[in-house]
Amino acid sequence: MLKRHCPMELVWLEDFTALAEHGSFVRAANARHITQPAFSRRIRAFEQWMGVSLFIRTPQGTTLTDAGKHIQASAFDAIGRLYRLRAEAQQIAGEATRTLQFAATHSLSFTFFPRWIRALEQGAPMEAMRLHSDTMSTCEQLLLQGDCQFLLSHRHCAVPSRLSPDQFESIKVGEDSLIPLVGKELSSSQCLEVLPYLGYTDASGLGRVVNHWLNENATSLISAPRFTSHLAAVLMSMVLENKGLAWIPKSLSEQEISDGRLVRALDDSWDIPLEIHLTRPRVLASHFANAFWQKLSNG
Repeated sequence: MLKRHCPMELVWLEDFTALAEHGSFVRAANARHITQPAFSRRIRAFEQWMGVSLFIRTPQGTTLTDAGKHIQASAFDAIGRLYRLRAEAQQIAGEATRTLQFAATHSLSFTFFPRWIRALEQGAPMEAMRLHSDTMSTCEQLLLQGDCQFLLSHRHCAVPSRLSPDQFESIKVGEDSLIPLVGKELSSSQCLEVLPYLGYTDASGLGRVVNHWLNENATSLISAPRFTSHLAAVLMSMVLENKGLAWIPKSLSEQEISDGRLVRALDDSWDIPLEIHLTRPRVLASHFANAFWQKLSNG
């Protein structure tokens, strides 16, 4: 994603949060759309400016030092405050548009968002909208940076949001669930140990939920994933090809389940309940976006 020019200290904060998120210089550099050597130099420059090491570097990846853990939440919040201040200044200068800008995770962009918007527009069409579809990690950054006004995403009650409740608020706009599914040809095998597991990457919001749920409920039963992707649609394609078991959103897989091409690998006690939330900054620069939120909250 291309970014506007930012103060170097802000770039450092964004680099820091990216590396903390991905745990790998290569993956974080790719996410930031710069070369790995350049990204490493910026991380070192940030550590030199801070006067402490923020990451433990190993051949397997990176983890935060105690100092890094201490500043992680504050760095994330600081990024959001700076971008919201910019958005407020633009609103005062009259540069903000009347376009409603949403960021939504891929799976909700494909299924839930179009139906939800159609229902909201009945009797009162909206003037203009823009939808950014990406991973949960990128959508959070878009909201923090003021490049969108609303984030549509899945939530699970046991997995806290990375967006500070002091600065952001959300409302529930729907429900969903993650279902353990396999292709028709694998449906005769009900033993988890013999089914290849297909998982989500760390950048996926669904991955955060599934990983938390498995750690709490099935640590000894699920092996390391044979294949990972941040896209639920890609995992569903792999399941349809009988490559293994994956937890797929019900909203995305309903037709394939109805057609019999996807079947349950396990009973519904293994389903993971989800809520669908719309999140916004507590202070929105756009009066137009504020009016939309108030209408949604009241109805």
